[in-house]
Amino acid sequence: MNANELKRRTKTFTIDIIRFSETLPQTRTCGVIQGQLVRSGCSVGANYRSACRARSKKDFVLKIGYCEEESDECSYWLEILVESGITPLDVARPLLKEAQELTAIFSASRMTARRSLQS
Repeated sequence: MNANELKRRTKTFTIDIIRFSETLPQTRTCGVIQGQLVRSGCSVGANYRSACRARSKKDFVLKIGYCEEESDECSYWLEILVESGITPLDVARPLLKEAQELTAIFSASRMTARRSLQS
């Protein structure tokens, strides 16, 4: 997967998170979780775009680490919604899967870039 494909994928993920969040019940608790989920979901793509414009490998490692953290945070909030019974697993599963896959991609990318710094 090249950088442009991953940019599109992270943008699609952000849009899917936004649309999903709009389906959550309008309760105080859901409002808090919704805010956290949308913030982290929007940060994934924004931080990836920033990583693509990194000024150095060290800067890239730092910024791709933010992508990894934010996609993992999305997984966390989706798990909370499922485990608390607010959202059925079958509804959250596609987003959870994508968040986990993005986390794995960013983690592998960060580790590869970090190794190249040490060479």
